[in-house]
Amino acid sequence: MTDAARPSPPEDPRTCRAYWTVEPGRGELRTGRLPAPGPGEVEVRALRSGISRGTESLVHRGLVPARVHERMRAPFQEGDFPGPVKYGYLAVGVVERGPEELVGRRVFSLHPHQDRYVLPASAVTPVPEDVPSDRAVLAGSVETAVNALWEAAPRFGDRVAVVGAGMIGACAAALLARFPLARLQLVDPQPARGELAGRLGVEHVLPEDAAGECDLVLHASSTAAGLARGLELLGDEGELIELSWYGDQDPAVPLGADFHARRLQIRASQVGVVAPARRARRTTADRLATALDALRDPRFDALLSGTSSFEELPATMARLAEDAPDVLCHVVRYD
Repeated sequence: MTDAARPSPPEDPRTCRAYWTVEPGRGELRTGRLPAPGPGEVEVRALRSGISRGTESLVHRGLVPARVHERMRAPFQEGDFPGPVKYGYLAVGVVERGPEELVGRRVFSLHPHQDRYVLPASAVTPVPEDVPSDRAVLAGSVETAVNALWEAAPRFGDRVAVVGAGMIGACAAALLARFPLARLQLVDPQPARGELAGRLGVEHVLPEDAAGECDLVLHASSTAAGLARGLELLGDEGELIELSWYGDQDPAVPLGADFHARRLQIRASQVGVVAPARRARRTTADRLATALDALRDPRFDALLSGTSSFEELPATMARLAEDAPDVLCHVVRYD
């Protein structure tokens, strides 16, 4: 039999499609092989994924600094910065194969945008039945905010400001709204953030109108101006928890004037590890489950800024990276 007459091998039915940033400013959907799940693994069919505009815009535009390439890697990333790279970490799907107790359940995982994927069962967390799939994609961001509050340890009657009403700042403010605080302000220079703050149940103020003498400031604006204003808002011996990701920028930190005289503190919070105050008693899995439980609160729907299909993802990512200042979390549907 000649090669021309030889029948083609059957097409491999176990394929999947995923979004890849091919080069700075351009992404595409690629087809790849889907492995069969082995012992202790699950196969997940995607329902939703979320685009965290701040971080993923940096990836799309190729602005992840070389010095933090390894630190910036997502748990199930493929490829390397600046590209081609498969990146993302807000995924909700239903388990179709795997341990009996998980089959048929909706789960959250830190997986990139992909229509089907195989993961260790230990890498997925069941979504509570009363948490809608759209809202569940926020679990990664709420987990970051939970870690920050474990780090910050707000106390009864505290005066608190959250500077920066992006994804992380808004999640932190939504959680803090449950605390018995004397004062809570969400500080952001965009007047339009007032509507968001109202839906979260917190007060929005412009930076110049924010109240001082704070016991605690959570900074999440990723700007030098926001950091400086956050320090100004602290009372003597107050503490600022730094949540911002600055990409390839090195912001100026105002440590002159009365910084030392007032004994101010700046402390980093980073979601890669559990905050020291809870590390002996909580795992990262416990922390993520805590975040998903918090998402029973419908006020978090205020952070969802629109939806589009998986097929539209290359165009959607380009649009969000270039001109979408009001977008917090955009939901990708795999219907």
